Amino acid sequence: MGFVWKNTEFSIELSQLIRTANKRGKLVRMEKVSKELAIAQFEEVLRGLRTELRNSLYEMIYIQEYRKVLHTQINSLEKLTTTYNRQVQEGNLAKSELLRLQSALFEVENEWMEIETEWNNLQKELKILLNFPPDATIEIATNHTEWTDPDRLALAELIELATDHRPDLKMAGLQTSYLEKSLAFERAQRIPDLTLSANYDRYGGVWKNFIGFGVSVDLPFFNRNQGNIKAVRMQIEQSRFEARQQENVVWNEIAEAFNNYSLTYKFHTRIAANPLLTELDSMMEIYTRNLMERNISMLEYIDFMEAYKSNKETILNANKNIASQLEELQYTIGTDIK
Repeated sequence: MGFVWKNTEFSIELSQLIRTANKRGKLVRMEKVSKELAIAQFEEVLRGLRTELRNSLYEMIYIQEYRKVLHTQINSLEKLTTTYNRQVQEGNLAKSELLRLQSALFEVENEWMEIETEWNNLQKELKILLNFPPDATIEIATNHTEWTDPDRLALAELIELATDHRPDLKMAGLQTSYLEKSLAFERAQRIPDLTLSANYDRYGGVWKNFIGFGVSVDLPFFNRNQGNIKAVRMQIEQSRFEARQQENVVWNEIAEAFNNYSLTYKFHTRIAANPLLTELDSMMEIYTRNLMERNISMLEYIDFMEAYKSNKETILNANKNIASQLEELQYTIGTDIK
């Protein structure tokens, strides 16, 4: 066996590629920007989910409070219907007045069922978003909120905040940065890499044992990578144009959201300062008692019921709208307003 091995022919070759022009460093920098792009994309998803969740909570508060309005009306109408039904049976009242009360009660109960359907749907959506079990019930505590006065905000400062916090603006800038680093890499490709090699050959040629070393390099006479360089340059110009366009879109989104919030804030302030609107519930009790005592007419009572519900809706909508508009403004700048 030793004799066979001694006269066996075999060869070994080793090679090592050596990148020139710091190509490896340029690739590392490209990968770093690519990682920052992925983070910005994730932040953009979170921004959308946060706004979706908060708007769902504001809608939940609106429905939660509107259910109380309908419940108050139903309780009042049920008391009146019971009293009027007894009076009709005793022959003291005409059935037409009882019928008018019952009609109003059925109308409010029908609206109650529609609101309950919306409530159940919103409960489902929120429990899915928050990963709550199906048998849970979500109720939101409503506290007095001091809304940010838009007069304390400056549009220029909001735009500056967006520059620092909007993930889509970051992505636009990072995309251009990635292409610029890609251009540097493509330019480096014009400089050929070196390949070092070493080989050992036994009984494969003239000499019994041959050891050789070599250096190989591509001659870039016919390939200066001009096609790729030109393509990346065009992509950079397009990326810069799209980044400027995105900035313009963002600035106008902020201006629109700021103006909408200012309008909503002024209206909400007027509503909150109206003393009559804070007395609606006590007025409901007074009107119900006066109708039972026959101090007011059925027409006056029904008119007040409609005015009561309409004003309550206005208050609740004003509360929901100011919260939603503030959230929209915060969404456009990419961060909460302190």
